[in-house]
Amino acid sequence: MTLAQKTAPSPGRIVAAREVETLHNAEQCSKAARTVADHASDAADCQRLLEMLGLDASVGKRTT
Repeated sequence: MTLAQKTAPSPGRIVAAREVETLHNAEQCSKAARTVADHASDAADCQRLLEMLGLDASVGKRTT
């Protein structure tokens, strides 16, 4: 019985996986920023909370 040789992932697959992860992270940050904005008492509170969480206020804005 022989063991199958493990092959390293191709560079293209690694790049694609990183791209998917980057898009997923951006989507999650956008949702988090919108949630913070929905629960903030005013603009200053929203900005302070976003800064505490390390989120950018422009990330959660919808462009539709």
